[in-house]
Amino acid sequence: MPGLKLSDREERMRAGELGEPVRVAIEQQIAVGEFFGAERFVSVANVHMMGDTEVMGEGGVAFIDALVEQGARFTVPVTTNARCVDFERAAAVRQRPELVESERKLVAALRALGAMQVDTCINYQTVYQPQRGEHLAWGDTGTVIWANSVAGARTNYEAGPAALAAGLTGLTPAYGYHLDEQRAGSLRFDVRCTLADHADWGALGGIVGRRTLDYWTVPVLTGIRSAPSGDELKHFGAARASYGSWAMFHMVGVTPEARDEAEAFRGRAPEAAHAIDDAALAAFYGTYPEDRAEVDLVVFSGPQLSVLELRRIVDLLGGRRVHGNTALIVTTNFANREMASRLGYVKAIEDAGGQVLAGVCWYIMEPAKMAAAFGWRNVLTNSAKLANIIGGYRLHPILRRTEVCVEAAVGGRLPAEGRVG
Repeated sequence: MPGLKLSDREERMRAGELGEPVRVAIEQQIAVGEFFGAERFVSVANVHMMGDTEVMGEGGVAFIDALVEQGARFTVPVTTNARCVDFERAAAVRQRPELVESERKLVAALRALGAMQVDTCINYQTVYQPQRGEHLAWGDTGTVIWANSVAGARTNYEAGPAALAAGLTGLTPAYGYHLDEQRAGSLRFDVRCTLADHADWGALGGIVGRRTLDYWTVPVLTGIRSAPSGDELKHFGAARASYGSWAMFHMVGVTPEARDEAEAFRGRAPEAAHAIDDAALAAFYGTYPEDRAEVDLVVFSGPQLSVLELRRIVDLLGGRRVHGNTALIVTTNFANREMASRLGYVKAIEDAGGQVLAGVCWYIMEPAKMAAAFGWRNVLTNSAKLANIIGGYRLHPILRRTEVCVEAAVGGRLPAEGRVG
């Protein structure tokens, strides 16, 4: 197999002519590229990195500090994913002072490298909308699957060090989803179920994800009855990536590289179709049964909410207050919280007794420690991604539709229509 060919500029990077941080970065990228059989680099238009203390750890933070001391700077726009702390509200959710201070230091270091501290996992909705065919180096699973599938841009999952390297060099090795051949569909799902809520779309993503745990598989969904909204695709993709670690999907008649089945599969012969009906959807919800009727916490998070989702929560609350024994937490990004504040949505949620946090996703905010501080055990959410993750923190996840979640927040317990346990 031919080796990775470097341009003159890339050879200069490797020789250290553009500085030691760049030399180290491209050496790392060469090693990755050679492992995956890449033959060349491609320039990236944008980098989106997970830059929080949970992901980076002490070693990662020290590495960032060292880069700053060496005078390193990003050469392409680098945006940051959701983080662990909303500094304005950290005390209200009883986060540890040590975590808050560590996060402050990391924010400052990333800013010194030239990162744009947008702190969002929905950058594609509010910050940067990639174009079809554009090469990126994005890290968060939900952003990657959106970029590849919905936008038709090209990126692999880039872990923290890989995203850092891409930010310093402006390059990424051309393998995987940067190449045409990897983007062909290989597994067919016939969607026959009714999808009436964002939670349903997340459940669909979870069903597809559980069928095949393979990063290199590209599922093709047929039978979608009407064009999904951006938020519905967001929940589907985030769950799809969480349950199956896939980085791309095709939705026939919806996504840009799947105008029809022939285009989606690019001449490949798919396996027999997997049918997903209403019974399969109900069975998926059944894997998240309630342990008791009372609800400790209702969370709308993972991915962060759009302004339209915030408005729907306000509408469903209808001026009512959250039950005294139940907490309500909502997360979004700074842009959406500012807009929602102007529209009165933030005040409406907080007047009801909820909290609207910005720049964070709840599952990386040390949820186990937060739950211990408040005495929470069972967590109700409309996010299939969040339900999939928080069980690992020894919390009890319950996945239900949005209206059921809001009614439980107000009533303090699951309404009858939300019970499956």
